[in-house]
Amino acid sequence: MSVINNCPAERRSNLCKCHFHFTFQLQYWRLYVLSLVLGIGGSFQYGIQVSVIASPAAHIQSFVNYTWMLRYETPVDDSADQLIWSFIVAVLSLGAWAGAIHSGSLPVTYGRKKALLFNNVVAIVAALLMLFSRMAKSFEMILMGRFLYGYNVGLGLSVHLMYLGESSPKKLRGFLTLTTSIFIGFGKIVGQIIGIKEMMGTEEMWPYLLAVSGVPAILQFLTLLFFPEAPRYLYIDKGDAEGCKRALQWLWREDNLKLELDDMQKEREKSQGEKAKTVKDVLSSRCVRWQLLTLAIPCAGVQFCGINALYFYAFDIFRESGVPEDQMHYLAIGLGAAELITVTLCSFLIDRSGRKKLMGYGYLLMGVTMSLLTVMLSIKDLNSWIPYVNISLIFCVIGIYGLGPSGVSMALPADLFLQAWRPSAYVISGTISWLSMFLVGMLFGYIVDLLGQFCFLIFVVYCIFSAAFLIHFVPETKGKTMVEIMEDFNKLNYKNSGVDIEKTDDSLTTKL
Repeated sequence: MSVINNCPAERRSNLCKCHFHFTFQLQYWRLYVLSLVLGIGGSFQYGIQVSVIASPAAHIQSFVNYTWMLRYETPVDDSADQLIWSFIVAVLSLGAWAGAIHSGSLPVTYGRKKALLFNNVVAIVAALLMLFSRMAKSFEMILMGRFLYGYNVGLGLSVHLMYLGESSPKKLRGFLTLTTSIFIGFGKIVGQIIGIKEMMGTEEMWPYLLAVSGVPAILQFLTLLFFPEAPRYLYIDKGDAEGCKRALQWLWREDNLKLELDDMQKEREKSQGEKAKTVKDVLSSRCVRWQLLTLAIPCAGVQFCGINALYFYAFDIFRESGVPEDQMHYLAIGLGAAELITVTLCSFLIDRSGRKKLMGYGYLLMGVTMSLLTVMLSIKDLNSWIPYVNISLIFCVIGIYGLGPSGVSMALPADLFLQAWRPSAYVISGTISWLSMFLVGMLFGYIVDLLGQFCFLIFVVYCIFSAAFLIHFVPETKGKTMVEIMEDFNKLNYKNSGVDIEKTDDSLTTKL
């Protein structure tokens, strides 16, 4: 402090502000540890499951043929082999859909914390099925394991967002919920790295590679026991004001909680006597119509921006550029690293720039860049340097995706709905997200065969439409309470209705 006191007044003021800001951020260290615990057993599992299955593909298909020979004394034909492999890959999305559906009931009935503890048990069972599948000579155990991993991902991702959003102060809510995307990117890179042949991508190690998700599940199960239930769930759903206050004091290390508790009290009064809303309520209620559109179009529908298709198409562009086959895996790791770096950068920008700008202009830039990529792919044979430009454009699209849509699509849904509506809203979000992922995965190969490089134009249309929707209609949610956000959306929900809105409860009454 003596150094600060010896500085000129203006500089001393700035140094004091920085010191206060650092101390202010440091007081939430337990909340940061909670975000780490939730990430390791939550969205990290999604990232690792998406990427880890690619490396052992040849070994798994060989194992399927081996077990088929043992049972039927004839090799599996090519069409059946491809069907079994496709289902092993795709069943993750179906399991995730089942998990997303249960995310509307389990966290409401048993709480966010207990739902995650149960979810970890599911992942551990899945890991054991993977580990012993070769010993049991059963590829069906791999199918069941992938389905259970999917269930773990679908339930875990939704509850992860609920738990973290309901434990965070509004000034940190965007940053902390965006760590969900950081852990997805981190999981993708970890899956790619441990899957290389120098580590676990070998014929001897593939069961252990598929079982690796059991480790973060065990870690989260053991560490989550030391953390309290989500404070907003305790107060608003359970009416436990004292339990909520103790949880906030422990997580935030702060005694002056009047503003936060008042905000929860207002939200609880609005939902007093109201049960948790059903999926039908969310789909049919006018008072959340624009929140639902915001959840469905730019957030849950993010699979239609073409990012996974771009990862798939990248290998063809790498080949055209002369990249050796044995080096492509490392370039793919580079793509994953680019996404992780930009998502991390987004976490520092989201509470400064806001959700609307980052996501809206991110989609717009993605659409423009993919349009340029489509043109360059069409003229790739005109000059030898064009394929290298195409590689750069792929990195640009992935970087823009990480800086905007990837991160904000996870953070924004936590801002859109009050407590009574949130679980069912996440069911709808998960359903759209996982079924769209399943459809893109199943149909993209046929679309590429039909349209070639022009397949990206489908994704360009989605990106431009989402950008226009966000920029022109969706209100900014940065730094606002849940009640303030609801009031902003009500201006859209009841626009031109000819009535005054009296905000007395979640269902909202109206006056002529």
